[in-house]
Amino acid sequence: MEQVNFDLALIKKHNLSGPRYTSYPTAVVFNDDYREANHRKNLLNHWAAATDQPLSLYFHIPFCDTLCFFCACNKIATKKRDKADVYLDYLEREIILQAALIPPTRVVEQMHFGGGTPTFLTHPQLRRLMRMIEQHFNLLQDDRRDYSIEIDPREAAPETIQLLADLGFNRFSMGVQDVQLKVQQAVNRIQPIELTAQAIERCRQNGAKSINVDLIYGLPHQTHDSFKDTLAQVIALSPDRLSVFNYAHLPHLFMPQKRIREQDLPSPNEKLRILQMTIEDLTAAGYVYIGMDHFAKPDDELTRAQQNGTLQRNFQGYTTHAECDLLAMGVSAISLVNDSFSQNNKTLEAYYQQIELGQIPIMKGYQLNQDDRIRKQVIQDLSCHFKVNRQAIAQQFNIDFETYFATELQQLQGLVDDGLVQLDEASIQVTAKGRLLIRNICMVFDFHLRQQQQQQQFSKVI
Repeated sequence: MEQVNFDLALIKKHNLSGPRYTSYPTAVVFNDDYREANHRKNLLNHWAAATDQPLSLYFHIPFCDTLCFFCACNKIATKKRDKADVYLDYLEREIILQAALIPPTRVVEQMHFGGGTPTFLTHPQLRRLMRMIEQHFNLLQDDRRDYSIEIDPREAAPETIQLLADLGFNRFSMGVQDVQLKVQQAVNRIQPIELTAQAIERCRQNGAKSINVDLIYGLPHQTHDSFKDTLAQVIALSPDRLSVFNYAHLPHLFMPQKRIREQDLPSPNEKLRILQMTIEDLTAAGYVYIGMDHFAKPDDELTRAQQNGTLQRNFQGYTTHAECDLLAMGVSAISLVNDSFSQNNKTLEAYYQQIELGQIPIMKGYQLNQDDRIRKQVIQDLSCHFKVNRQAIAQQFNIDFETYFATELQQLQGLVDDGLVQLDEASIQVTAKGRLLIRNICMVFDFHLRQQQQQQQFSKVI
C-alpha cells in the first residue's frame, strides 16, 4: 500500500499556514477567564468518578546550557545549574498542590520530561525530581511503564544514560536537527554525529524501548544534497522513530531566530526538494509515514497503533495512551483533563509568584463544549488514521453527520477535486496525495480557526 504521494503542484497550491493540531481546539483559543479555581474544580469533579483511570504526567524543564537559534520552545539559556535548584523547589510545591487532588489509586502509565533540556539537570537534581514524583504519584515499577525523556547528546555521558534508566526512563528522544557543521554553526548547535551515535548506543545498552531523533529541514545552508547526507548518517543509526520538522522562520515571534540570516535559508523550492527526498529515502529505508512530520519503523508501537485504530495525538505528538488524562507541571505546561485544557504561567517570575500564594500556577485554559468534542474526534481521526467513519461519529455523538457538517463537506469538495480526499456515504478518506496536506484537511473542520478575527501565526503546512 502506498504510504504517501508527493505531488509538487498540489503541495505548492495548498501550502498555507495552519495549526499542527497537537490539540483541538488549539492553544490560541485558551482564555484568561479559565484560572486556578476552574482547574481545581475540574480535577476534583473528575477524579471522583475516575479513580482507576491511568494517568499521564508531563514535567517541563525550561533550562538549556546554550541557545539554539532556531528554537521556538519555552526555554531559558543559562550556564548556572543552581537555577534549577530554585526551580525544583517551586516545582515540588506545585507537585504537592496538584497531587493532593489526585486519587492515589491512579497509576502513572505514561510520563514525559520535556523542555528546554531535561538533561540540563545535574544527577542530584534528577534524583531529587524523581523522588518528588514518586512520593506523590503512583508510578509503575515494571515494564508496563512508558516513561520518556528528551536528552541532549552533548550532555549524555554514559553515567547520565545509566542514571536515567535506573530512574525508570525507557524511551529517549534527542534533537539532532542536522549533522552538517556549517548548518550547526549557523544555528549555534555544534553536535558531531559521533556524540549522537554514542548516545543512541548507550540508550540501547540500557534497555531503551524506543529512540526518537528530531531533524529539521529549512535551516540555513541546507541543500538537497547536504540533507540527503544527513539523512543517510541518521538512518545508519537506525532510530525507532524520526520527527522531521519544517523550520518556520518567525523572528518577530521568537527572538533567537533574529540571529539566523534569511539569505542563508533554502528557497521554498529547495525546501520542497528536501522534503520529497526525505520521504523517499526514509520510505526506502523501511520507515512508515505516521503523519504530520513523524516516521516510525513498521514494528514500532506508533505504527501498530495506527494500524489497529488506537493512535492518538496530544502535546507530545503521537501517542498510544488515548485513555490517559494528561496532568502537566512546570512553567508553561499544558494539562488536558476531563475535556479541559489548563496552561501554567509562561514566565518563571509569574510561575513562582502564584505558587508563593499557595495556588496551582494556572494562567489560562479552555473547557471544551459538545461541538468541540465532536470536531476534536474528527480531527483526531484524520490526523492519526487519515480516515473518518461517518457512521461511527454519528453514533458516538448522536448527530446526523451530513447535516451537522454540511458546510465542511461542501468545503471539502475542492480537496476532492484535487485528489486529496475521497468522499462516500460511509467515510472521508485521505488519499496518498492528501497525507502530506493533512493539516489543510483538518483545518476544514476547525470551527475556531474560521471564527478568529485576527490571523494567528502558524507555520506553513509543508
